[in-house]
Amino acid sequence: MTTTSPTGLLTGIADLVPELRALYEDLHAHPELSFQEVRTAGVVAERLRAQGWKVTEGVGRTGVVGVLANGPGPVVLLRADMDALPVEEKTGLPYASTARGTDRDGNDVPVMHACGHDMHVTCLLGATGQLAAHQDAWHGTVVAVFQPAEEVGGAPAMIEDGFLDRFPRAEICLAQHVLPSPLGYVVTRPGPVMAASDNLRVRLHGRGGHGSVPELTVDPVVMAAAVVMRLQTVVSREVAGTQTAVLTVGAIHAGTKENVIPDTAELLINIRSTTPAVRERVLGAVERVVRAESAASGAPKDPEIIPLAAFPVTVNDPQATAVVTTVLGDVLGRDKVLVTPQPFTGSEDFGIFGDALGAPSVMWYFGSLPAAVFQGLSPAELMTNGLPDSVPTSHSPLYAPDPDPTILTGVTSLLAAAAHWLRP
Repeated sequence: MTTTSPTGLLTGIADLVPELRALYEDLHAHPELSFQEVRTAGVVAERLRAQGWKVTEGVGRTGVVGVLANGPGPVVLLRADMDALPVEEKTGLPYASTARGTDRDGNDVPVMHACGHDMHVTCLLGATGQLAAHQDAWHGTVVAVFQPAEEVGGAPAMIEDGFLDRFPRAEICLAQHVLPSPLGYVVTRPGPVMAASDNLRVRLHGRGGHGSVPELTVDPVVMAAAVVMRLQTVVSREVAGTQTAVLTVGAIHAGTKENVIPDTAELLINIRSTTPAVRERVLGAVERVVRAESAASGAPKDPEIIPLAAFPVTVNDPQATAVVTTVLGDVLGRDKVLVTPQPFTGSEDFGIFGDALGAPSVMWYFGSLPAAVFQGLSPAELMTNGLPDSVPTSHSPLYAPDPDPTILTGVTSLLAAAAHWLRP
């Protein structure tokens, strides 16, 4: 396999880390919820313009796209997601978020970059700066995509907003995501790399009344509790041990006072699956359980099962993944590039860009925590055995990447991977 040396694009990256860390801390301290990334998008657009990129804002509501053409050659798409989560930060960092926002249901919630999207934005802006500053080291066109609302419809929204016609059509799509794994390592795999995701809102209907006379009511709280417990058997009893699925009830909303039985209860459900057959089986089981428990409770009205965002399995193109694996091994060290035997059960909508463009795509994951926190376990052992309970995972209020080395790995990885296609 022949790859192109990215030496020119990697020149001086370490010297940029202090400036990029300041950017990261600013983004971390000012997180914004999905489709509300107005400030973040403004920071991105301003920096891209200062670097010399052609910038389009408001793509898919709050997305930003930068285009830098540098002579004939392939078109490479690089993506970073921008949104944060309704999580209250508890890291105690000097740049910890104290931000609050309004979620899609109108609730006032805390906001935190608990999934590292601020790191993704920082690394891509570091890469775009290098691409603009070292145009003698590459030829072609780069489309830098700063996407809103990862997992909440951001990629589909950008596609629906004319992305395919408004911007150069990429021949390869590349993206990365931080992991709560050891610094300096990257992980990927060919083929399915992340699970499909289905999100459901379930509304259960009861008959409200006074808490002192429950016999005159149909209690939707009890109904919801029965549904939650029964759903725990779907994966354990209806999905084979050789297959993969995850079912999570992430929220329950019901009632306003301790002595009032409400009319309704609402569940928010997330399902992850890695094959179409398992996805269909789990979705069918959820509907069956919800309807059966509702009927068993004597509900006066059928439950409502409302699909929210849904995304297919994220699939890495095998040939392009082999290229990326080789290139990253060249710049990071062969022992620093790992291939996971199984797809991650997390989900992504990044693959929608490649599917829509008819182009191969590759996603990889890079470590963000010091080796000391993993209790002596090697990265290979962590892939096999999982994380120790003491390690804060993504979406935890305690998750805090170590900025400088994570930024260095992220910028280096993006540029090294892109350089293979952006041959002088």
